[in-house]
This record gives sequence, C-alpha cells and structure tokens, in this order.
Amino acid sequence: MARKLMAAVLAVVAGTAVAVTAPGPAQAAPPGTKDVTAVMFEWNFASVAKACTQTLGPAGYGYVQVSPPQEHVQGGQWWTSYQPVSYRIAGRLGDRAAFKNMIDTCHAAGVKVVADTVINHMANGSGTGTGGTPFSKYDYPGLYSGADMDDCRAAISTYQDRANIQQCELVQLPDLDTGEEHVRKSIAGYMNDLLSLGVDGLRIDAAKHMPAGDLAAIKSRLTNPDAYWKQEAIFGAGEAVSPSEYLGNGDVQEFRYARDLKRVFRNEKLAYLKNYGEGWGYMASSASGVFVDNHDTERGGDTLNYKDGAAYTLASVFMLAWPYGSPDVHSGYEWTDKDAGPPANGQVSACYTGGWKCQHAWREISSMVAFRNAAHGQGVTHWWDNGNNAVAFGRGDKAYVALNHETSALTRTFQTALPAGTYCDVQNN
Repeated sequence: MARKLMAAVLAVVAGTAVAVTAPGPAQAAPPGTKDVTAVMFEWNFASVAKACTQTLGPAGYGYVQVSPPQEHVQGGQWWTSYQPVSYRIAGRLGDRAAFKNMIDTCHAAGVKVVADTVINHMANGSGTGTGGTPFSKYDYPGLYSGADMDDCRAAISTYQDRANIQQCELVQLPDLDTGEEHVRKSIAGYMNDLLSLGVDGLRIDAAKHMPAGDLAAIKSRLTNPDAYWKQEAIFGAGEAVSPSEYLGNGDVQEFRYARDLKRVFRNEKLAYLKNYGEGWGYMASSASGVFVDNHDTERGGDTLNYKDGAAYTLASVFMLAWPYGSPDVHSGYEWTDKDAGPPANGQVSACYTGGWKCQHAWREISSMVAFRNAAHGQGVTHWWDNGNNAVAFGRGDKAYVALNHETSALTRTFQTALPAGTYCDVQNN
C-alpha cells in the first residue's frame, strides 16, 4: 500500500498519524468488543447525556465514566468531588433524577456508564454538604462515626509500610475501616443503589489504600458481582502494596503505561514501543486499564496532558491503535490553577468553548475509537519503524496505522496484511 503520510496541519509540527480500516459498511461492534471509555471529568450529568447522544455513541465509545455522584463537601475546587459527606446522589454535577436520565440516555445511545466511587475515606473539616447534610470530621450523621474509622489518625507518611498506606489518612482525609461489617454494608448499599439505577461499572478511587480482601468482601455483596470494576492502584517501585494484588477483583489501572508514554513521546524513540505492554513488565493486558492522562496525572505532571500538543495527540492515537489494556480517553477542561474546578459548575454548552477541551471529540482521537472496534481481537502484524520516531503496524487484516513524530513528512510504501481493496483514511476523511 503506497500512501503519502502527511496531514496538512500536523506534518510541519512533528506530529502526524494515518489510519485505515477494512472496507465495508459501518456497523456497531458486537457487545464486549467496545472497550474504550470516555472519562468526562467534572461534566455535569445533563452534559454527559447530551454527549452520549451527539458524540460518544456515534463514535463507538463503549463506556462513559462520570465523576463521583455522591454528596460531597462544598467548594469550587475539583477535588471537593472526592470528599464524600454521604452516599446520596446530590453532588455539584446533578441530582438523582439527572443521574438516572443520563444513564437512560447513554444506554439508548449504546454507551454503558461507569461511576467513579469514593469509598476509602470521607470528607475533612466540617460544614454542610452539597445536598444539605451536616457533617464534621469523623462524624457523618446516620452513616458513620469515629468508631467506623481506622485507628490511625495521622496522615500517610511512608509507602514502604502496608499498615501506614491502608490504615492512615490519605492527605488527612478520615480513613474508613473497610474491614468493619457496618462499613462494608454501607459501601455495598451505595454501590447497589448505583447499580439499581442502571450503572454498568464502578471505578474504585484510591483502591490501594484499602486491602484487596476488603474490596473483595464488598464486591461479593453487590446485586451484580460481575459489574465492571476498574481499580485505581498506583504503581510505586519498592512500595509495600502492589497493584497486582487487586487483579482478583477486576481491572486495575496501569499507571506505568501512561508514565512511560510520556517519556517515549517526549524524549525517546517511538521505535521502542514495538513490544509495549506486558513486554515492558506491565500487568496482563486483559485486566489492565490504560490512559494517556487522567485528572490527577495531568495536573501532577507525571504524564502527558493537553498542553503537550502533537505528542499528546499522537500518544492517544497509539493507545487506541495498540492492543494492550482497556483505554480511557480523558476529557476535561483547561487549567492554570491545578485546584480549579470545572467551568460553569460542569455545564458544557458546547465543546471548545468556556475552557472545555473535549478530547473525546478530537477528530484524531474519536476516529480511532471505530478503528479499535474494527480491529478488536486482532494482533499486531507487519511492524515497521525507521529506528527513530516513525512507526507503523497493522492489526491483523482489519486495520493499519502509521505515526510520524519526526520533524519532516514521511513517504514510503508499507507492507500490510490488508486484502486488496479501497480503504478509508479515518484520520483525514
């Protein structure tokens, strides 16, 4: 297949990508083959519902992940969503009715819903939650008291000690004793409430700070123990708690994947990606959640983010083309203040306005969702690289992609496994 690999806008800024898929009518992928999640960070539920209908469903996203729906401490910062006051659906992003309407609307568009859940800890300080519930640290009336918290009342100070990680306080947030019967019952009750409303999956925030056995015990109480689980367990070399401990409960987010992508796309060679994934010592592909960035890492600087331009876009294209893990596409908003909450309290009137970045809808990224669905189950074939920053590879006989991160355009003939025919360049059509 001969093709000049140059996108008119990106070629001159050291970032181009071309992808093709096999000819034939466009069809929805069968259940189970659509594994890409759009993470709509701090979008309110009404805006998510609209996105499911207008962009996510048509693009072929399998899932949408919403920010924590539970009642939380008041404040304009994004992280207030991660300080629960109760398990009522009464946060800044919408009430119970808006949450239910969003789920039903997304399902009608063929998109499943994952809710980000915060169950490791409760809110710090004191006051009244977003749903009107009064609280103070260690006292959440009708839900928890100090007796339901772990005995350690100090902030986590060392990640080389398992008890310190899992019993002390993450940034001084009161740590729930997830080994306690009442706590397990309360958390499972909240999750079952979400499932009763139609939620298809749960992201478990701060999973590493809870014993894997405690999470297994909570999951066993769910009305649907087979609901999709995606656990946040951040890898740290030499730490006492390993992300792999959580694989028995469900998928685990592989943070090394995103960190290494930043290093490769910024400072090394794309040619190194030939055996990316398990060949780099990562967890099994079938149980790993992957991403280019998330809300924490884009602010912390340990991964790429939207400010990285072509490197960020190309890394996203690679993630969606490469058959390792289940990808999250982060879709957030512009920030200079790392604490800043969402524009307009999460109301997205239109993409690319008011600070909303809408990465899920970028043509270079959204087009690769259909590419991934079409290539589902196909291995890598006909890898090519120039020893530096231009690579290309096929996905069986279904699709082919080429990425050029050099400073000049690339023109060559590639050998593929694609049958003879006319193909659609999904990046430029």
